[in-house]
Amino acid sequence: MSIEELEVFLDIATEAALAGGAELMSYWGNLQDIQEKGSPGNLVTEADKAAEKAILKVLQRHLPDHGILSEEAGKLGNLTSRYLWAIDPLDGTTNFAHQYPFSASSVGLLIDGVPQVGVVFNPILDELFRAAQGLGATRNRKPIFVSETTTLQKSLLITGFAYDRRETRDNNYKEFCQMCYLTQGVRRSGCASVDLCSIACGRADGYWERGLSPWDVVAGIVILEEAGGKVTAYNNSSFDIKSGKILATNGKIHDLISKALIETPSLAHWDTDVSALL
Repeated sequence: MSIEELEVFLDIATEAALAGGAELMSYWGNLQDIQEKGSPGNLVTEADKAAEKAILKVLQRHLPDHGILSEEAGKLGNLTSRYLWAIDPLDGTTNFAHQYPFSASSVGLLIDGVPQVGVVFNPILDELFRAAQGLGATRNRKPIFVSETTTLQKSLLITGFAYDRRETRDNNYKEFCQMCYLTQGVRRSGCASVDLCSIACGRADGYWERGLSPWDVVAGIVILEEAGGKVTAYNNSSFDIKSGKILATNGKIHDLISKALIETPSLAHWDTDVSALL
């Protein structure tokens, strides 16, 4: 894939994400139809659907022969194509419904299964994150880079909790407790695409989460990696987009977080003396 082709795809992704974000702002503070789908707390609104329609219109006009995987509409277009767009028209729907300003339109492109183009637009904070493989990453058209933090003790992390957390023991609670002990703090924004961008621009140093879908992370992965970050599975093996589990960091504390995640004790056997882990 040439740089010129990636630049074209990046411009199209940007147009699509901005179109989605414009629709989101037209519904900000003015939602009339909020519904649950599947698990409790998994919301969908008219804003999700309007933003998705706007994004799809852009992609299908420019790239009618590409495949699309979108959160609300599902699989569309040519699914045998080497090009697959992963779209979350409104990442952070619960935040959006409560007017908590961490929501975004996320548009990412997989080429032969590898994330190579990503745009995340948070219209509430007016932040546009863009990247393509080999082209670097930007926030509002200015270059961004990951932090220089090298220890857990000085790190700030981000995580999240999946909608099925009430039904599964693999709910991230014990990992959350572990990381709260080992770091300066752990935040939860409720928006995976923005979380990845926060690591990319150095606001935080690492992020882990389970229960994710491809549309949650494809765009953010490209942005983070182009900013100098690292993405793997919890155990430091290659990231599997179908697993729903991700570890994303500035690269400098990656091994430390991976080790802490793997060695996290159960909540029932929690030891308040963690000096040996520091």
